[in-house]
Amino acid sequence: MSVNRACIGFVALFLLTLLAYTPSAAVAEPGETLVLLDNLAIRETHSIFFKSLQERGYKLTFKLADDANLVLSKYGEFLYQHLILFSPSVEEFGGLINVEAITEFIDNGGNVLVAGSTSSGDALRELASECGFEVDEEKAAVIDHLNYDVSDTGDHTTIVASPENLIDSSIIVGSRSAVAPLLYRGTGLLADRENPLVLQLLTAESTAYSYVPDAPIKEYPHAVGKGTLLIAALQARNNARVVFSGSLYFFSDEAFLSPVQRAQDGKQYPRSGNQDVAMAVSKWVFGENGVIRVRSVTHHKEGESQPPSAYTVTDPVVYTIEIETRAGDGKWKAFEATDVQLEFVRIDPFVRTTLAMVGGGRYEARFRIPDVYGVYQFKVNYDRIGYTHLYSTTQVSVRPLTHTQYERFIPSAYPYYASAFSMVVGMFVFSFLFLHFKDDGTKPSRSVTGTEKKSQ
Repeated sequence: MSVNRACIGFVALFLLTLLAYTPSAAVAEPGETLVLLDNLAIRETHSIFFKSLQERGYKLTFKLADDANLVLSKYGEFLYQHLILFSPSVEEFGGLINVEAITEFIDNGGNVLVAGSTSSGDALRELASECGFEVDEEKAAVIDHLNYDVSDTGDHTTIVASPENLIDSSIIVGSRSAVAPLLYRGTGLLADRENPLVLQLLTAESTAYSYVPDAPIKEYPHAVGKGTLLIAALQARNNARVVFSGSLYFFSDEAFLSPVQRAQDGKQYPRSGNQDVAMAVSKWVFGENGVIRVRSVTHHKEGESQPPSAYTVTDPVVYTIEIETRAGDGKWKAFEATDVQLEFVRIDPFVRTTLAMVGGGRYEARFRIPDVYGVYQFKVNYDRIGYTHLYSTTQVSVRPLTHTQYERFIPSAYPYYASAFSMVVGMFVFSFLFLHFKDDGTKPSRSVTGTEKKSQ
């Protein structure tokens, strides 16, 4: 009996242990963010930026980038929703975090904010390469001998970037007209302009280039003029977002609070626009702005309310889609736009029309089914800069007319109907005359030939 009780107790203890370590306990809570730093002093020098995140509800976990206990996931579930890498000089991440783990984190929908510097290590360079960017060579800095701040009396590496060089998308960077010039001190980035997933958030002036400040220029710089990226972004196909800045200084308290005076024109601004742009970019990369989704899709014939099992060619149809966008407080509200389009596709689009706004985030289209039967899709493919990719398809069948649905008499075929009836009438008259014609019995006279006369 005592042995059985011991076995039962062991089994119970084992089950309790399994329950305590269920994978569901490792699921990331909303706002969980891991912040990896080169040193803990960055937490103080960038306190304004971190404080703004905490005030917006983010739960920040600060750790050194080479901490041996670093981990992104447990039991197949990620512990964090977002990742901030303010550790430009790290050569190798600690614990179970490496470039492959971060790439997997992005592939599973995680958002990443990365800040580099002139001393960016191999880890950040490899991560940038995985995301479609290229960091300039080690110790290279962005230099501009015309557009630099008056506080920089040396190599002119504290440059002033015009708000006009920001991407034209208020969803990502806010209003460009309301932003003061930006201070930037860091390395340059390069990106493939043909890559549709890469966004150039901030570019340098045409007079800038990226090179090692203390070295003589013996070869053409890698990044020159407008081709020098200061901040770049990637929105993956799964709508995960990555922002890569070549400057950790861009997010610092010093850059937020410093006045700006371009040496070229001498115009002075009491504060730079770094804080406004940094806050807008952080809201975008962490999914506070620019996230849209489909709430509902309905379709039916005109005059009905339920979708049929199959449409018939030339049926009048009504298609309605409801789209929502996530507000800053995390709640969903109606999305309003004038460029949402619908395609009715079999292999190629047969119908393409702009959806009309009905109100409350509802969009509607009315059209007739093409006179070609087959399997079709209602397709909405909305892909705009700054917004997540919205893709919605609904498959329907279109059948031909049944034998009871065709018109009995087609007006354009009246000549053929007339010819057919005239043939019937003619045949009737001919048959009537042939059957009822009577012979009078008379025979035609014949002349007697000479041969007949002799025989007689």
